Amino acid sequence: QVQLVESGGGLVRAGGSLRLSCAASGRTFSLYDMGWFRQAPGKEREFVATIRRASDGTYHADSVKGRFTISRDDAKNTVYLQMNSLKPEDTAVYYCAAAVVRLGYFATRRGDYNYWGQGTQVTVSS
Repeated sequence: QVQLVESGGGLVRAGGSLRLSCAASGRTFSLYDMGWFRQAPGKEREFVATIRRASDGTYHADSVKGRFTISRDDAKNTVYLQMNSLKPEDTAVYYCAAAVVRLGYFATRRGDYNYWGQGTQVTVSS
C-alpha cells in the first residue's frame, strides 16, 4: 500500500500561482511514475501531467502546457505541480497518483495508476 497525501491547494485569483505537493510513503517512490489528475464539479477526472521514474521525461496535457510543470524530488518522496497563470477553468480537486508498474509510454489514463491521494482543492477566482 502506497500512501499519497496532497497539499498546497487553496484560493487564488486568475493569473496567480500555486504549487501543489504530494508526499508518498515507502522506500520505492523512485521506481514509480507519478501523475496529477483533476476533477471539477460534475466532470470526469482528467489527466493533467505525469513524470517518469528518475525524472526520465514529463508530459503535460494540452490544457496546461506552458503553465503547469510537474517535477519530483526522490530524496523527499515528493512530487510537485507548479501551476502558473491560473485560470478559473483550472478550478478542481487535484489528485496525485502513483504507477507501480513501469510503462513503456507516458501514463495519461486513470487505469495506468495503482494508488491515489485524497485530493486537494484548487479554486481560481476571476
